[in-house]
Order: sequence, then C-alpha cells, then structure tokens
Amino acid sequence: MKKIFIINGSQNFAHSGGKFNETVTNWTIEYLTNSKQFEIKTTDIKQDFDLDEEVEKFVWADVIVYHTPVWWFQLPNQFKKYIDDVFTAGHNKGIYRSDGRSRTNPDINYGTGGQLHGRKYMLTTSWNAPATAFTLPGEFFEETSVDDGAMFGFHKMNKFTGMEKLDGFHFHDVEKGATAENIDIFKKNYTKHLEQTFKTL
Repeated sequence: MKKIFIINGSQNFAHSGGKFNETVTNWTIEYLTNSKQFEIKTTDIKQDFDLDEEVEKFVWADVIVYHTPVWWFQLPNQFKKYIDDVFTAGHNKGIYRSDGRSRTNPDINYGTGGQLHGRKYMLTTSWNAPATAFTLPGEFFEETSVDDGAMFGFHKMNKFTGMEKLDGFHFHDVEKGATAENIDIFKKNYTKHLEQTFKTL
C-alpha cells in the first residue's frame, strides 16, 4: 500500500476560519480511504505536534499532500513556520543533509542535498482570486500561473529536499464564489483530479 501524508496548512486568522481547506483535506482523506489502496497519516498545523514525529511522517510517506490557502500571495504564517521548523529538524534525519555543494567547487550542485528522493508531493491552494486573474492579458498576475508565480518558491523548497512534483490543484474564487453549487463543483473536479493523479502512482 502506498503511504500518504496529508497536511492541512490552514489556520484561523481575521475573517478566515480555515473551513475550506479543512473541507478539502476531508475530501482527500475520504477519497483515499474509500479506495482502500493507501495508508494515511495526517497533520493539522492548528493542533499541537512534535517536530521529530513530523519529520518521521515525511520520511515515512511515499506522497505528501499539502493543503493551504494563500494569504497575501504567500503561505499562511503558521504553515510557513511549520515547514521552517520541521524541515530544519529534519537535517540529517531524512529530509536533507546539506545544500548539495562541496567546498572544492561551491558554484555548482546547489539544491542537490535532499534526502527525500523517491517521494512525490501534491499541492492544493485556495484563492479569493478568480482563475482569470492568472490567465487573461492585462489582469493582475500578468498571465503567470500559480505554480510559476506565487508558489514558485514552494516548489523549489520541495525540490531541495529531493521530492518530485505531482500536478496540483488550485481552487479559485472561494470567498465570493463559495456557493453550495460551486462547492459541489469544486469537489467533483477535485475528486476527478485525485483519480487521475493517484491511479498512476
């Protein structure tokens, strides 16, 4: 059985209660549990956790699934702190050993010192911004995708550890567009994405 580690990176802040990403996390757990082909571990960063146990979950997993909202075009602060703390705790414990360079030739091989080779990861994000803000000429994100823009550094972070990126899924217009009908459409489209992604593992 493939081992899947699912992280809910949402938090309570201002008008946000983290409910949507909790819902998406539950959709992921529901799909993987019903398929009966996966062993699952989870973390909700709003709960207390032990750093060494979190490191062990990354090392244990075949696939890490990250669920996060995007606030001010970056990860929420508690989720960023979670990653900073867990990855740092994972130095020489299975996440990374160095930046990959040698003192004899320090100009090359940066980013090759990860220890999570053979693992894959999948990212979901949720946005108030509509999808068209990323695709239409003249709109805010200047025709730059989520993955090549706001989440570029996130993907490089995972590559640094040695992990390989799976196609992610981005939920748009989740505040103004979060009607019951649209939530049903989100779930249908996301479940289809999970089916396509996990059948190839």
